[in-house]
Order: sequence, then structure tokens, then C-alpha cells
Amino acid sequence: MCTPGAWRFLLPGFAARQPFAMLTVSIVLLVRHTTGSYATAGAAAAVTGVAMALFAPWSGRLADRYGQRAVLVPGIVAHSLSGLALTALALSHAPLWALLAAAVPTGASTPQIGPMVRARWAVKLQGSPLMSTAAAFESVTDEFTFVIGPLLATALCTAVDPAAGLVTEASLTLLGGLLFAARRSTQPSVAVGAGHARVERTSALRIPGVRVLIVAFLGIGSVFGGMQVSLAAFTESIGEPGLNGVLYGTFATGNMLSGLVCGAIAWKAAPRRRLLVGYAALALTASGLWAAHSVLVLAGLGLLVGMCVAPSLITGYTLVEDLVPAGARTEAFTWLTGAVGLGQAAAVTIAGQLEDRFRGGAGFLVPMGGTLLALATLLALRSRLAARPRERTVARGVGHRTPVTVD
Repeated sequence: MCTPGAWRFLLPGFAARQPFAMLTVSIVLLVRHTTGSYATAGAAAAVTGVAMALFAPWSGRLADRYGQRAVLVPGIVAHSLSGLALTALALSHAPLWALLAAAVPTGASTPQIGPMVRARWAVKLQGSPLMSTAAAFESVTDEFTFVIGPLLATALCTAVDPAAGLVTEASLTLLGGLLFAARRSTQPSVAVGAGHARVERTSALRIPGVRVLIVAFLGIGSVFGGMQVSLAAFTESIGEPGLNGVLYGTFATGNMLSGLVCGAIAWKAAPRRRLLVGYAALALTASGLWAAHSVLVLAGLGLLVGMCVAPSLITGYTLVEDLVPAGARTEAFTWLTGAVGLGQAAAVTIAGQLEDRFRGGAGFLVPMGGTLLALATLLALRSRLAARPRERTVARGVGHRTPVTVD
């Protein structure tokens, strides 16, 4: 896909989103090392994910209203500082409440680079059939970072120092995020009222289809979180902790490969139907993870699960263009990304508890339960994913609105 000018936000966007894939794994490995408990490590990672999920939509709404750069710069600085503070507390064997307190700003300030890149695509390809291809490209880019991120974080934490993962994540966030924020010319324009015009803004959360997609993305988050903890526990139980990044990378590779295929196909089936079929396949493959007791079987199943994640993610993001007005899309994308983070946080917590108490791959029950519940919701509420009527311009009073780029 060749879209003029897209590289101006794609390259810095790729650099800026890379640390996101390192965050949860780095927290789990560091806190597990300093406390000896997967439950404690899972709790710290979970609080980070919950904080991110709760604050991400507000970040998206502010970006829609004031511009991406105005939100990014302070968030990037806050995230880097709070991540370093969490690292220092973990190394000093601070009590759990202190770790959780530091995890809140770490998650809340996580830069929402992926949704912001998708919002730039949505503006650039408004009404174009290439939007689905762009969504696939973004999914592949996300998953490529999730191939590199866990491998890099695991290598740093196991071969260099347990704190190296979080320190690197904070540093890369600062550098990459500032580079992305500097690309002002490609950020979406912001509607500014003039005269007596009244600009009416609607929250993306008020759209029924967005709420259904949030449930679906919560289930996808349960796959990410459940596998992160359970794979770490499995590889440690067999005395090969270094395989954790390899197995998770295999899962992410499957996601990336299927994303490439999805982007290359000119789909005739409606997005809603593709989402239902893809999600059913995801629930089916995720349900087999708990029964895997060897590295090869787990790698194969992980590859299949990853291949089923990408179609669901891509189709969900593609549906946003049909369901959400342009002025609320960054917020909608952050709700979906936040839902993945929240599902991941809940899964990390539950899977950590299951692995500490029962072991033997009990944490893999979390992806199965999460995807089955989400699939049931999708099937029951599938009518809410119907495309909205195309926008109409309605005059209100006297005046006009002029779209301008806000620095």
C-alpha cells in the first residue's frame, strides 16, 4: 500500500509504539524476580492495565478536541518518569501498596500511539476502500512490535538485569513519543467553532456498536494477558525461562502473518460477518491451550491462536469507520485499545492466581473463558454492529466551523 505522505507518521509511530509491547512483560518479570510471586507480579501489571484502560478514552477525547500533540507531550514525560519510579520501588522491595500506587500513573499515562496512527489513517483514507487494508497494515505493525517487544524485554530482564526491561521501555517511550508528536502536519484537524455556531460532540461510548466491540476486544485482551503469564509460568516450570519470549513471539508471528493475508484480500463478505466468523475461530483455538503440555504443541496452538486474533482486531477497527463519526474516532480507537488493556489486566491477575494455586497450565483457562463469553455477547448483539447512516451536515444558527490543525 502506497499512500503519499503516510510515511511521515508511520515511521515515528512505529518507533513510539514499540515500548507498549514491552510494558506488561517487563513488569511481570521484574516484580516476579523481586517478590517471587506471580500473583503479585500479575497484580502490578493488572493495575497498570486497568489505569490505562480507564484513562485511554479520555486521552482520545482530548486528542479529538485539542489535537494529538497537546495530549502526547505531557503524557510521554509522565509515563517515562512513573515507569522509572515503579522500577526503583520494585528493586528496593517496596510493599505491594507502593508498587500498585506507582503502577497507576504508569498505566494512566501510557501514550495511545496506535489509536492516534489509526485516526490519521481514517482522515487520510476517508471513504476509501483502502481503509480495510490500512487497518490490516496497522494490525501487522502492532503484532510486529509484539514479536519484538516481548523478546527484547525478556532478553533484557534475563540476560542483562531484571530492571532493564522497564528502564528501556521508559527511555524508548520518551524518544519515540516525542518524534511522533513532532509530526504535526499529519495529525487530524480539529473543528473550531466560529461566530454563533454550536459544535455538538458525541462520546463514542454512546454508540451501541462501539460498546459491543469493546466486549469483543476485552476477550482479545484476555488472550494476550492469559498467555503472557501462563507462558512465563510454563517455561519456568520446565527450567527454560528464556523460551517465554520465543513462545510469545510465535503467537505474535501468527497474528502478524494472518494480518498480512487479511490486508491482501479484497473482501466481499460484510465486516460484521467476518468478525463473527473470525471470533468463533479464536474462541475455538484458545479453548485448546490449557491441554497443551509440551513446547511444540504449545507453540503450534499459540501460532493458530495468533492467526485468529488478527482478523478479529482488523475487522473491529474497520467497523469503527462505519459506526463512528469522524470527530470521535480517536476516542473510539482508544476505547478499543483500552478494552484490550483492561482484558489483559484482568487476565494477568486471574491467570497469576491460577498459576500460583494450581499450576499445570491453569492460567490458560483464562483465554478460553474470555473469548467464549465475548463470542456469546457478539452473537446476541450482532444487530448493533450495523453501519450507521452517512453523516449529514445540519445548519444550526449562524456561523460556521473551520477545520484547522492544532499544534
